[in-house]
Amino acid sequence: MTISTGDNWNSAAYQLSKQGQAYVLVTLVGVSGSTPRNSGTKMVISKADIYDTIGGGHLEHKTIKHARKMLAAGKASQHLEHFQLGSNLGQCCGGNASVLFECFAAVGVNIMLFGAGHVGKALIPILAQLPCQVTWVDSREEQFSSNLGANLGTNVAAYHNVHKVVSEEPELEVTNMPDNSYYIVMTHNHQMDFEISQAILKRADFSYLGLIASDTKWRRFQQRYKHRDIDQSQVARMNCPIGLSEVGGKLPMEVAVSVAAEIINTYQTETKRQAEKNLQQQNQQLGGNPKSKARPTSQQGIYWQEIKQLLTTEL
Repeated sequence: MTISTGDNWNSAAYQLSKQGQAYVLVTLVGVSGSTPRNSGTKMVISKADIYDTIGGGHLEHKTIKHARKMLAAGKASQHLEHFQLGSNLGQCCGGNASVLFECFAAVGVNIMLFGAGHVGKALIPILAQLPCQVTWVDSREEQFSSNLGANLGTNVAAYHNVHKVVSEEPELEVTNMPDNSYYIVMTHNHQMDFEISQAILKRADFSYLGLIASDTKWRRFQQRYKHRDIDQSQVARMNCPIGLSEVGGKLPMEVAVSVAAEIINTYQTETKRQAEKNLQQQNQQLGGNPKSKARPTSQQGIYWQEIKQLLTTEL
């Protein structure tokens, strides 16, 4: 663990958000008596690092411990906690502090884009603005120039959530991705596309696999998958032709927009499905009691009863 008390919490939150990393923003929303820091003081806690400070001591120790529990849960959440520094935490200042914990979950969408051609270069600036981590793979170092195109003028180094990989055997990079990743295959070489897509199909754990191909290329690939004993149920999950059919056009930017739209639609649908599943599980755990049903997904954040109880507590 690295304690970076000299780093500003605001800069840390910005950088962690750009990188898609989970973190907890801690705020002293109310203090009374003698306390190490004033109301409004903030700090940021990530899985491995701590940025800024709310004053140190046992209060900060308990705060970090609680924040790490929230990070381990892996969900975006908010929580209010009240600490009595003297009686409960043994700090000599003896005041009281109310702490707001705001947990920002890590980005759940991991994308591996194979190909740094015209469409890939048009697609990267769009993906870079989405809540995802992108690994951009190509076998040609020269394709990763600082300028992504004469008309785009975009520096890839400016995107904190895009990581370039130069590999002579790009299909080997598939093993480095986590489960449920998104894969976009659009290299300059048909055989390379086949080897990459085959490696992904063999993993059989992708959330999305899109292949750019003509009808002829797609038919040939399907036959070759059969000859390689690839599970046909996995082949059926592929998106080919790639992109939403409602977004037409063959220009690189038109294809890029179509692919990005399909990616967005896929992860938004998965997010909604998972939220509904979680709510159903919570209701089952409550035993089906209609008076004890879990909160609907439309209600989020901290409830007013919790805030009222905190604000009316005698400090």
